[in-house]
Amino acid sequence: MERTFDEEIGQLSLGRGEVVRCEGILAVTKALLQSGVSYVGGYQGAPVSHLLDVLVSAKPYMNGLGVHVEACSNEASAAAMLAASINYPVRGAVTWKSIVGTNVASDALSNLASVGVKGGALIILGEDYGEGASVIQERSLAVALKSSIWLVDPRPNLSSMVDLVEKSFGLSEASKVPVMVQLRIRACHVQGEFVAKDNVEPAHGEITKFAEPAEFLYERVSHPPATFLQERQKIEERLPAAQTFIRENVLNEVFKGRHREIGLILQGGLYNTVVRQLAEMGLADAFGKAAIDLYVLNVTHPLVPDEIERFCRGKKAVLVFEEGSPAFIELEIVRMLSHADSGTRVHGKDLLPAAGEYGGAAVAKGIFGFLDRYRSKELDLGPAKKHVATVARAAGEGAAAFETALPARPPGFCTGCPERPVFGAIKLVERELGKVHVAGDIGCHSFATFPPFSLGNSILGYGLSLASMAAVAPMQERRPIAIMGDGGFWHNGLQTGVLSNLFNKGDGVLVIMQNGYSAATGQQDLPSSPYQTIGGAPSRGADIEKVLKSFGVRWLRTVRTYSVAKMKRALKDALTTAEKGLKVIIADGECMLVRRRREGAEKARDLKAGRRVGEARFGVDEDVCTGDHSCIALSGCPSLTVKPNPDPLRSEPVAHVDQDCAACGLCGEMAHAARLCPSFYRAERIHNAGRFERLVHRARHRAIAALSRVAA
Repeated sequence: MERTFDEEIGQLSLGRGEVVRCEGILAVTKALLQSGVSYVGGYQGAPVSHLLDVLVSAKPYMNGLGVHVEACSNEASAAAMLAASINYPVRGAVTWKSIVGTNVASDALSNLASVGVKGGALIILGEDYGEGASVIQERSLAVALKSSIWLVDPRPNLSSMVDLVEKSFGLSEASKVPVMVQLRIRACHVQGEFVAKDNVEPAHGEITKFAEPAEFLYERVSHPPATFLQERQKIEERLPAAQTFIRENVLNEVFKGRHREIGLILQGGLYNTVVRQLAEMGLADAFGKAAIDLYVLNVTHPLVPDEIERFCRGKKAVLVFEEGSPAFIELEIVRMLSHADSGTRVHGKDLLPAAGEYGGAAVAKGIFGFLDRYRSKELDLGPAKKHVATVARAAGEGAAAFETALPARPPGFCTGCPERPVFGAIKLVERELGKVHVAGDIGCHSFATFPPFSLGNSILGYGLSLASMAAVAPMQERRPIAIMGDGGFWHNGLQTGVLSNLFNKGDGVLVIMQNGYSAATGQQDLPSSPYQTIGGAPSRGADIEKVLKSFGVRWLRTVRTYSVAKMKRALKDALTTAEKGLKVIIADGECMLVRRRREGAEKARDLKAGRRVGEARFGVDEDVCTGDHSCIALSGCPSLTVKPNPDPLRSEPVAHVDQDCAACGLCGEMAHAARLCPSFYRAERIHNAGRFERLVHRARHRAIAALSRVAA
């Protein structure tokens, strides 16, 4: 995993009055247990993959409480779990990554929101909009608005987050509506402490089961004509009930300042950034008490009209902080104030960026522009103006400090990644056959879109590479290639890609990267993981090759990824064979991070026990290296670089392998497959060598010394 919570998990059992010190994800887990949750599930994916990791790691403790934990195959199956709360008075929570996960789950969520829930239902979202995003720049707020699902955006401190998670269950039950709890990246990993409460054993769960199933009620089914009544209930019953709960439980917060003629309205997740900039501008103290009024929307949907009207009463203007476009919140506030015949002016996207994350510089500039427009004699804007100028100058000076622009540093494959050689093999095949269309996918393999490979013409969704190639293949003289990970295969690719291609008798090449884990999000288990640990004792996972054969795939090869020559040959055969139909190559190579961690632990045990341990490294013979660097262009390995040529008569630098080398052998494999040069060599350092090995070592050194004297 990206990190483990083995030590912190013990804090989940702390009781009333004890202090929990942890980061955001663990705090949310504790809040679920304090709320009497009966079941939890989800699909792994940064930045909230840790939530599911914590839940799975803490499964023995959860089992003791009777809480059912499930690692779902995709976000749709996770959302479908919430059906338990439709007919039964049980609380449930599921989690996944932001808008991409919400899109996958949207069918189940739409039906869930139409019917409504009896027990509290939470969807915990890792909203990674902006700087730390790894996906499309959209927001889950749009889905919440269209489906009438309430959206909570808590202030990023642990006490507020824990309180809002607990109250979100109450909001869900009071209004009979599922609730999304949006956690930004910084909220997921913010550090702090909060005072714990006792965990609540669910009234119904794996220990205390229901004796009989729920009574069948047609109005609890998302199906016409019941859906027509449910649509009316959303507006006439559930919305007013939610607004009443928000108002009575003070979920949104007002922080009063000295200057009441203007105010700021902000999403809860932006609170820390806004208050920090106010402090830098001399408009707030070190504890966050601001000089002007703040209205913090810990619930961004639904908004409460009378709260907004009351906050804006007597104010000349307010500035609304809402990341992204369209400006849903800003426009809704304008509508509410217009209906109330308020004279308060509303500003937002006119002073703040229309797109992108609201970082410190953007927030400071927007606040100063707003305050400068509505100047007050009592408000000293000197420090604010100075701060904005300092931020702008620092940005300019940073860019001017270098003679040329700094090179981009995009993410890339890890050292020794088993997926890199596959793309090197594709490049080698293209040298012989010409360019091919490559349909990319979500996962580590998407890094191939960056140099030196620059492969992957489209990325449309997790497991959708083969499906995205459906209309491309018939229009290409040369067969296209779809790249898919084993995670994408199980998530969506088997049904939308493989089955659809077989049904339509498509022709093309599918390369499945079988690294054994959901590697890009922290090495979580998959249905085909070598040794699954989810749900009990370790067990052998499913076999992708057998699954494909059972569905009727006839042309099938499994190739070790590091065997570049074999991979190149398999790709060439798949692209040139006269046989029609889907051709599948399973590129088999365990995730290098998992492998190195496992082997590192084994080596440490062997060294401690005095057993023989060999450590391999690859290198380049600088006397043989020609300096054409084709090996680097075909590999892209971070450990493969250049250094000055030791020969004074040669100016070109030679290739060099640094100490980060994982000894995967790709550089040498690539060199031989491309028939480049014999300059790569493999060396091995032996710890606790045997008597015979030490004897051979001494003999070699004596022979080398003797030959050196003769040569001299």
